[in-house]
Amino acid sequence: MALDQAHWQERLALLADKHGVPGAQFAVLQGEEIVETAYGVLNVRTGATVTPEALFQIGSITKVWTATLVMQLVDEGLVDLDAPLITYLPDFRVEDAEVTRTVTTRHLLAHTSGIDGDLFLDTGRGDDAVEKYVAACADLGQNHPLGATMSYCNSGYTVLGRLVEVFRGQTWDTVLRERLLVPLGLDSAGTLPEEALLYAAACGHMTPPGEEARPVPAWGIFRSAGPAGLIHATARQTLAFAKLHLDGGLAPDGTRILSEKSAAAMRRPEVEVPDKYTLGSHWGLGWILMTWSGQEVFGHDGATLGQGGYLRVVPHAGIALCLLANGGQSRDLFDNLFREALEELCGVQMPAMLEPPAEPAEIDLTPYVGHYAREGVEIDIEQTDAGLIGRMRNTGGLADPNADPTEISLTPIEPDLFVAGLPGQTSWIPAVFFELDGGQRYLHLGARATPRRG
Repeated sequence: MALDQAHWQERLALLADKHGVPGAQFAVLQGEEIVETAYGVLNVRTGATVTPEALFQIGSITKVWTATLVMQLVDEGLVDLDAPLITYLPDFRVEDAEVTRTVTTRHLLAHTSGIDGDLFLDTGRGDDAVEKYVAACADLGQNHPLGATMSYCNSGYTVLGRLVEVFRGQTWDTVLRERLLVPLGLDSAGTLPEEALLYAAACGHMTPPGEEARPVPAWGIFRSAGPAGLIHATARQTLAFAKLHLDGGLAPDGTRILSEKSAAAMRRPEVEVPDKYTLGSHWGLGWILMTWSGQEVFGHDGATLGQGGYLRVVPHAGIALCLLANGGQSRDLFDNLFREALEELCGVQMPAMLEPPAEPAEIDLTPYVGHYAREGVEIDIEQTDAGLIGRMRNTGGLADPNADPTEISLTPIEPDLFVAGLPGQTSWIPAVFFELDGGQRYLHLGARATPRRG
């Protein structure tokens, strides 16, 4: 089916307005053709218009770019995915001495290290920001035993960025530019705010309950988080990266950037995700993996300060979709727009988002009560007359110390499976409880495994 730019422009505009998104880009790749659309404003304060050339922060979609840089090292025989990481980074430390000794590059790529991964730490703007961050990981504990399950680990990707720096003798930012951005012809994409200032760039927005969207107080996050989430790019440029992987590691001019073997390995399941509803059922070496309508789909999401990015690829159809947005209910926009586009363009149906049942499941709620905690987040779950209530407090480097806890309602669908309702959100978030060997109970929420600690 031919791509209809006018149709998708209209759908983006209607759905962005519906979900309160100030500005967005939506691009579709089909074979060799890309259609791109743009809507709204980059900043409600200035009223600057979103164009297809404007830059958005793609957030954690960056992780797959970092994974690609690591797999280039594998291609060159410099890194063995299953060798202890300290083989290459002898100064690396976490709190658990056995994890320090045995954690591998594969664990970090697939988020199976168990390292408490949401340490957001400002280590300055210097070229040693990533190196200083890795040194600070020495105090990080474990969410779960090494290799036992999957828990999203931002910290692990900054460590992988340091691995790239050590082997290449350059900053992660420079290696990214020389080995991915330049070969792919992505001139305006970058990692630092002073680079984005050379072009039109989106500002993130927040929308307090009952209020209008307003710009966030800061444009981006710390440089130390670069390998985990600092790339800014357009939707078209993000699809150019997806095309690299669709083409088995080849750049548009035929230059081999990544081996076909490594491109395939990144899409091979490494671990099953306890919460298979939010992102995907499995994780590969960087990519989130899913099966929709019996077809392989891979992708990644990203979120920064008031911005969100969504990338999905359907290899059998040669289709890839990218949405970049700067606020509002961007995940609802993603769900509506991608659901419509995938079905129309290649007959793939996204699974329905979980919602509370008409009648809540009648189950014993007492096993779920307790204090759950990991780096950056504490959740206290208690049973009330209205059911399970969780009080979630952010405690990390990006948290507001004066903010009240966020109250979430947990509605059971079946034993161990709940949906969480957050204030101001129109959609529901899956909350999956599970146990590992030994009886340790966990809550998998937002792709993180949070252990019960009391």
